[in-house]
Amino acid sequence: MSVTTPLAATIPVAEIPDLLLPAFVDTVTMVGIVMVIVVVVGVPLGALIHNLAPGGLFANRTLHTPLSWLVSVGRSLPFLVLMTAIIPFTRFVTGTNIGIAAAVVPMSIAGIAFFTRIVENSLRSVPAEVVDVARAAGGTPLQIIRSAQIPEALPNIVGGLTINTIAMIEYSTIAGTIGAGGLGYIAVTYGYQRFDHGVMIATIIALVVTVALIRVAGDALARRLTPALSATAGARSQKEPVS
Repeated sequence: MSVTTPLAATIPVAEIPDLLLPAFVDTVTMVGIVMVIVVVVGVPLGALIHNLAPGGLFANRTLHTPLSWLVSVGRSLPFLVLMTAIIPFTRFVTGTNIGIAAAVVPMSIAGIAFFTRIVENSLRSVPAEVVDVARAAGGTPLQIIRSAQIPEALPNIVGGLTINTIAMIEYSTIAGTIGAGGLGYIAVTYGYQRFDHGVMIATIIALVVTVALIRVAGDALARRLTPALSATAGARSQKEPVS
């Protein structure tokens, strides 16, 4: 019986696209919402932590240490552990611990921690001369961050954003295993519980193609942003009006 039941539940090949499409839309929705939150929070937070460090534009060890520690904690926790640990907080924020809304909360926390560190490391690679030119032009710390540091580090930030997006797709599949929907839910429900190899293979193909497209698009954008940034960042900061 344990052998014949999965066979009886096998989805016909012609119906697999109809099964996968809504799940794919759920995955894209989850990842899309999360990445907007990640960028909006991660870029300023990464810039803040970088410039609070010794040698930064407004160095302050008292603030830098706890902020950096919090990011490190969020970055080091395995996603499944993080997702389980904050279920009470997720339920408080969204009113539920299942579905897309519930998945967005732990995914956003993990993604922000991941991307904040990427932004911080990217800004650390900006040559000191670029910042010195902006300072000599009379730029305020905010103007220097906006017109010199961020533009110079942008290729690395975009590359990190690509990696982060791919990681969020992985996290969405993990969230799907506990009721968030998406391709992860399909993989577990049909591929694992029902041994439906056709659905499992189709899910894998959908994930591989999606990740490959994101990788190609992200790498192309990073390469496009790379040429002549070192030369233009300083000029841009000099033109920035001082208020």
